[in-house]
Amino acid sequence: MSFNAPLGLKPAMGWNSWNTFTWDINEQLIRDAADRFVSDGYRDAGYEYIVIDDCWSLRDRDEQGNLVVDPEKFPSGMRALADYIHGKGLKFGMYSCVGTHTCAGHPGSFEHEFQDAALFAEWGVDFLKYDYCFKPRHMSGELLYKRMSLALKNCGREILFSACNWGEDGVYEWIRESGAHMYRSTEDIRDNWESIKKLALSQLGKQSYTGSFCHNDMDMLVVGMYGGSNSDFIGSIGGCSDIEYKTHFSLWSLMGSPLMIGCDIRKDQPAAREILLNPDLIAINQDLESRGAYRIKPEPQWFHDDDVFMLVKVLTDGDLAIGFFNLSDSAREISLQFWDTGLPYASGFSLSMYDCWEHRELGVFRERYAPTVGAHDCHIVRAKLVR
Repeated sequence: MSFNAPLGLKPAMGWNSWNTFTWDINEQLIRDAADRFVSDGYRDAGYEYIVIDDCWSLRDRDEQGNLVVDPEKFPSGMRALADYIHGKGLKFGMYSCVGTHTCAGHPGSFEHEFQDAALFAEWGVDFLKYDYCFKPRHMSGELLYKRMSLALKNCGREILFSACNWGEDGVYEWIRESGAHMYRSTEDIRDNWESIKKLALSQLGKQSYTGSFCHNDMDMLVVGMYGGSNSDFIGSIGGCSDIEYKTHFSLWSLMGSPLMIGCDIRKDQPAAREILLNPDLIAINQDLESRGAYRIKPEPQWFHDDDVFMLVKVLTDGDLAIGFFNLSDSAREISLQFWDTGLPYASGFSLSMYDCWEHRELGVFRERYAPTVGAHDCHIVRAKLVR
């Protein structure tokens, strides 16, 4: 794109500290993550935000009511850290909460929204994740997100607003008009297959609730964690296989979720890096129109559950991104009848298929395409209409 894209036009891409490190964060870790974004090609692939999650502040505000950076974890302060990240051609993100306290018990932004937004702007923040813990019981969450949105939009700096209320309180009905650029629609992800599957299935059929300037966030990626979290809740079952991580990344990419890496990217993990840097999947996720993907179920005489399905995402150039997903525990043939995508046989058109994981042309198909997909695996193609 030859122009400066407006904030939130496409799903955000970046890294967040929580999934792997939770409370155990520090200045050097964040600098190292920014360094690896550059050296390992993440920045050039489109990932741009380095986000500090919870536990960065002291437990009390100062006498003026300002948030106070933990001096042991971040001795240089947030402005210096932001300058370092910006110097790498990246953007800097931080965390707060609608409630009186964050989920880990640090000060939240309740009734300090405009004060905190001004402080974040002063520090050079580009992204704010805004959580939902310790909200006063009788306060409207909808109102509190509108309040912080207004504060951020008037703080003097462009800050992407990442709402994180876990899909509660009918968020789908009001989040777009609140001003948030992305919103968490799920419970917290865990580094295991059942969690990935549960979150993905929960968002099928909700394609109308995502789009430019307000993207449905299915939570951070666990690709490459391999059970390596310091939280027993996140990593208690020991991680996933590379095939499962591949399917996870494919689901999030086609469904238009922001792509926020959660693993320790300082480690040399070639398989995980190959997944996270897949240019064909990133191009699908970052398609300019940001349309949700619709589900096609295979013929009911073959499958009677939701574990096997296809997702179709209409792309700006007229291509279709088509995902064949097998979340079951055995291999399945998954048959796509082209008329289910709006392409009748009588049109005279066929589909030329390109494999987005093997990065090769598969040939031209008429009326039907039926790959066999292994257990917990997927097959992603980019389909172009040809005569």
